[in-house]
This record gives sequence, structure tokens and C-alpha cells, in this order.
Amino acid sequence: MIDLAKIERVDLRGVWLNEATDFTPWLGDNIADLGEALGLELELQKIEAPVGGYYLDILATATDLNGDRDRTVIIENQLESTDHDHLGKLLTYAAGFDAQVVVWLTREFRDEHRQALDWLNQRTGEDTLFFGVVVELWKIDDSKPAPHFKLEAAPNNWSKQTRYSPTPTAELTERQKQYVRFWKPLLEELSDTHGRRLPTENKRPYCVLDFGFAQFKRITKLTRNGEARVELEFWGPTKEWNKDAFDMLVERREQIEIESDIGAKLIWERLDKVRTCRVSVSRSGAIDDSDEELEDIRAWMIDRVTEFPDVFRPHLEWVLSEMQT
Repeated sequence: MIDLAKIERVDLRGVWLNEATDFTPWLGDNIADLGEALGLELELQKIEAPVGGYYLDILATATDLNGDRDRTVIIENQLESTDHDHLGKLLTYAAGFDAQVVVWLTREFRDEHRQALDWLNQRTGEDTLFFGVVVELWKIDDSKPAPHFKLEAAPNNWSKQTRYSPTPTAELTERQKQYVRFWKPLLEELSDTHGRRLPTENKRPYCVLDFGFAQFKRITKLTRNGEARVELEFWGPTKEWNKDAFDMLVERREQIEIESDIGAKLIWERLDKVRTCRVSVSRSGAIDDSDEELEDIRAWMIDRVTEFPDVFRPHLEWVLSEMQT
């Protein structure tokens, strides 16, 4: 006889008693999972973001569908069935933040509200994208409940595979071509320096580089706010692990700042509302700068990316050793 487990739906209110104090902070910590369901790379900006006399549940940004720029994302949560009140709030928040991605997350979609999102997608084209998402909890036998995001409404012909992850032969946008031109010399030089070939066709506003430890990464990026940054990011197994590791590294902050020329310029960010933490240096810089300015930005990034392991490696080794005891 084949013995199979039983899968059961779990009441949302049995896990998240209060939408504002329980569910919204949880979603902020796990926003990447929602992004995966949408086919977008989401980054949390603010929880309870003010709009006039009201507060939006979550304000975020998303890497554009083809990876060439950020879009403003608003997320309105509802642990009950959809209603007209929340539809009105959704449109008010969308206007207040000039959102390009609008997400309505709920327990259940009424037909009239799903049709409203479909109508909005038909009228707005690709400038503004409306998503309707149902959040579910499931468990198998006596397991812990597991969340599941189910797409109920999406832009016309939306496809995560073809829109978020275009095939290598897809035509690049002009912005993507700018990023490819910017990153290619940087990645080629790092490949030559480290003796390991790196992919050079990067069309995103950032690059992720290894650090020698799985729990940490080096990030180089050009932000939409006109900043060039090089970051040490904490990529540990859990949010709690990252926060503990960051707190331990902070214990050595004074020593790090004394040892390194860039020490006093480091920006330490615990980022309590998101999973990661980061330590970074920054300067002005944007993808639309002149060729001469972009060359200077690349040289600055290469120096910092190369210097970061020398600055942090012994201290990260100590953190990892202490975390294992």
C-alpha cells in the first residue's frame, strides 16, 4: 500500500492574527518570495509608507522586466476577501507614489475586483502593471504551514519566463546596452586580475561578485539616485543569522576603520526590515554620465572591489568561527 501525506489549507488568521503588526512585517522580510511569484526582483523600501492621511502597507522597487532600471512598486495587503474600500486605496496609493507596479495581495479575489484589475491592465499598457495575488498557507500532515502566492490577475500576455528572463537572443533595450558597455571593461579587468573568467555581458544596474565565503557577497551598483556603490552584503541562511553576524562585525568596526584607508568612509547598515545587511562605500555616479566620468567610476569600483577582501576577510573569518561555536 502506498502511504501518502495529506495536504491541508491553513487559515491565514491562525498564523497572522493582525494584518498590520503580523502579516505586513513578515511580508517585508520575505518580499523576495512574492517577487519570485510575480517574476520580478523586489527590494523593500518602506513599511507603512505615508500617503496624505493614509499609509501604504509596503513600498518597494523592482528590477525592470528586462533588468535595465528600477520601478516603483506599491503593495496593498488584505487578509480578507477583496472589497471596494481597498480597491480605492490601491488606486490612491498608486497615484500618490506614481507607481509603475501595483500589487493587491489578498485572501480571496471577488470576480468584480479581478475584472477591475484586468480592465486597468488593458487601459494602461506596459507603463503601469497591475497584479492580483492570493496568499495561501498549506501544510503536509503535521508540518509547519508554508506560504504560497497564487497569481490571480496580471498584465496582458504576462509571462515570467519571457518577460523577466528574456532569452539570450532577445533584443536589448538602449538602457541595457549602456549597462553592458559600462560593466564589460570592469569585469574583463577583474577576470584578468583574479585569473578567473567572469561573465561580461551584464545588462543590470548591479553586479554580484563572490567574496570567498558563501555567506557574503560583493555588490557593485549604480543606483537610480545617482550613486555608485561597492558593498559587502550578508547572504547568510536566515535574516537572524545575518543580523547576528553584522552585530559581531560591528564589534570590530573601530579596528577595521583604523586598519583601512577606506575605514572611516564605510557606511554600516543593519537594515532591520529586510533580510540582508551591508557595509558600503559610495560616490556620485550615474549611467548617463560622460564616457570620461564612467571610466573614472569603473576605476574607483575596481579599486574598492579589490580592496574589500583585504579589509574584511580576517574579520569575516572570525565572525564565521564565532557563529559556529
